[in-house]
Amino acid sequence: MNVQEILGTISDFVWGPPFLILLVGTGIFLTVRLGFLQISMLPYALKLVFRKKDQSSEGDISHFQSLMTALAATVGTGNIAGVATAVVVGGPGAVLWMWVSALFGMATKYAEAILAVKYRIKDDNGEMAGGPMYYIEKGLGWKWLAVLFAVFAIGASFGIGNTVQVNSVAEVLQSNWGFPDLATGIILMILVGIVIIGGIKTIGKVVSIIVPFMAVLYVAAGLGIILFHLEAVPAAVGLILSDAFTGQAAAGGAIGVVIQMGVARGVFSNEAGLGSAPIAAASAKTDYPGRQALVSMTQVFIDTIVICSITGIALVMGGLYQGLGSDVEGAALTSATFESFLGPAGSLIVSIGLIFFCYSTILGWSYYGERCIYYLTKKPVSILTYRLVFTAAILAGAVLNLETVWAIADVMNGLMAAPNLIGLLGLSGIVVAETTHFLKVKRQEESASRQ
Repeated sequence: MNVQEILGTISDFVWGPPFLILLVGTGIFLTVRLGFLQISMLPYALKLVFRKKDQSSEGDISHFQSLMTALAATVGTGNIAGVATAVVVGGPGAVLWMWVSALFGMATKYAEAILAVKYRIKDDNGEMAGGPMYYIEKGLGWKWLAVLFAVFAIGASFGIGNTVQVNSVAEVLQSNWGFPDLATGIILMILVGIVIIGGIKTIGKVVSIIVPFMAVLYVAAGLGIILFHLEAVPAAVGLILSDAFTGQAAAGGAIGVVIQMGVARGVFSNEAGLGSAPIAAASAKTDYPGRQALVSMTQVFIDTIVICSITGIALVMGGLYQGLGSDVEGAALTSATFESFLGPAGSLIVSIGLIFFCYSTILGWSYYGERCIYYLTKKPVSILTYRLVFTAAILAGAVLNLETVWAIADVMNGLMAAPNLIGLLGLSGIVVAETTHFLKVKRQEESASRQ
């Protein structure tokens, strides 16, 4: 058995049914304990995204910039390529299970963020530092588990957060416009380096421009497909709903494949439970942990319920997954689907969207990695070293064959979740207590505003 096969076996275990059950099960457990807060509080949470009141509160960046940083790290290949893979392997019904995982994932994301803000600290540079490594150590008192999370997250930052993203960009530029891989690597090194050297404040400003622009462009194209072909929507949605419980279109016709692909691709896209996004949440300016937690919760809604849904419905409407899907998967299938509806402009939008989404993902993950490096070393100089090595790795991602790196990144991404989920379950009582306190404050604020 070679290295690739060994990594494949480990990845299959890490992302297998027991792990996915633990992920979704944690979300269900938190949903019940929080009284389905992700549904009742969603309208208020969406309003908070643009709230200016907390600008004077302790923190480094605004609610909006924190959300955009988290979205920058998640909106990308999962929304374009991941959904297509789920539909090809799991059939149209996988889209419904992505929605289910997102519903409960919102509660998980809420809990992650509330703990991240509660247990955050100020580093030697006067910037906020928080995330699973801090709430696992300070909340549970298990430093060894916190260290494990930080190590896995650093590994993931170089894999799923850097080299594989660069590789995707290089592939798109090479196949569509014949752009040399080396040139792609050099340009991305420069574009990433000049942003991450400024830290979270610069990253927050840049992604606050890139992410909304590209998300709106991609969503507009997807909605255009749906609105101009409304007659095909009921059949597509009906197929998603019926196939979710039959598995007829899945590989081998197994319902388990439908559920596994839908949940796995949903988690891959929104990262609920993996523990990455709360690192960005900890940097937000906020007066109460619960307030920022509600903002963070909307990330899953935007990423999966909105963007992934548009991709999934368009793919099912197009039907190309039944023909091209056997040979063309991932981003290429989404691109072909958009082109079938919108002509060359559709393919161009998907390609440009993938490039910018990958770039913003690299920026978001660079911050996650540097916070974990700082946690392990407690030395500000280690952050600069990390940024330099992280930027240099971009060139490798552009020019090397990353089959093995992809496999390692997949494993690291999954391994991050285990310590984080243990932390969430062990500290669920704190999450409920903080939520109860915040909701009481919210009611008092609303009462005062009416007087």
